[in-house]
Amino acid sequence: MTLPAKMKAMVLTRHGDLDAYAWHEDWPTPSPDPGQVLVKVGACGLNNTDVNTRSGWYSKAVSEATTGGAYETVAEEDPSWGGAPITFPRIQGADVCGRIVSVGEGVDPGRIGERVITDNWLRDPGDPENKDKTGYFGSEMDGGFAEYTVIPATNALAVTSDLSDAELATFSCSYSTAEGMLTRARVTSSDTVLVPGASGGVGGALVQLAKRRGAWVIAMASEVKHADVAALGADRVLPRAPDDLRAALKDERITVLADVVGGAAWPGLIDLLARGGRYTCSGAIAGPMVELDLRTLYLRDLTFTGSTVIDRDVMPRLIGYIEAGEIKPALAATYPLADLKEAQQAFIDKTHTGNIVVIP
Repeated sequence: MTLPAKMKAMVLTRHGDLDAYAWHEDWPTPSPDPGQVLVKVGACGLNNTDVNTRSGWYSKAVSEATTGGAYETVAEEDPSWGGAPITFPRIQGADVCGRIVSVGEGVDPGRIGERVITDNWLRDPGDPENKDKTGYFGSEMDGGFAEYTVIPATNALAVTSDLSDAELATFSCSYSTAEGMLTRARVTSSDTVLVPGASGGVGGALVQLAKRRGAWVIAMASEVKHADVAALGADRVLPRAPDDLRAALKDERITVLADVVGGAAWPGLIDLLARGGRYTCSGAIAGPMVELDLRTLYLRDLTFTGSTVIDRDVMPRLIGYIEAGEIKPALAATYPLADLKEAQQAFIDKTHTGNIVVIP
């Protein structure tokens, strides 16, 4: 096929508020380098990494909750997820579903036409297990908030599914994050898993994927979202902030706390963990600064795990779950790519359940 020299793209020009994005209708269409593929983007999902990087929230100088607004305290030397600066201009957007339309040198031309979703972790080909040598699609290289994007061929994973592009664009970030957390916490059918923030993209994925493992799942969410969260498979759904959470749990024995919320409620959640329980974390949307009584940690034999860079087998497993129909998308809304600012504001406002996607 003949590819256009120019494309439409939403470009991040700096760290800042939503006005840091600039819409272009004549951005150069990228070409795949050796080992890369060019993907025509069918849809691209939104996630917290886009917001946090744009606003500078990852900086250690920031202690507030994620708001999506620019932070005046950002330290320019550590404003990204990996603690290092990124270069501008940058096209964000990690959760791409699309089709390969061109390949670089060394990539099988037979892949042209493949429908793919993205494995967003960019690894060093010579040292792929080294987490210190990883980058993220849409952060350390341009991503999918555009009509076309390039990505290493190994990160474009073929998928066979009747789901729409928008539905498939909900999986890559949220579900791989959730599966990575559950893997680190070694969740099995013998566990009872508590999921705060269960109406969000990662929270909803945690509910589904923990249920897939056979665990008993207790979700926490705003009451207006309870029906949506229950439809994801939660065994019980509790208010986001009950007056007495311990009483609301009754006799439940919480063995795993899967958390992307943090914030002021965090100490009370940790106190709920049974002896030998596991806490796994991949976010802090309610605030990164928390108080911990170390006696709770060591006297109760708890295990804490952070989870960011996923194991290499997580995304292929997710593809298998999708193709087998074992997990389902939670698509909250779609927006035109040109309306990314409005879409991201809706994402920040969090009145939705599930994932928001933009369509080029």
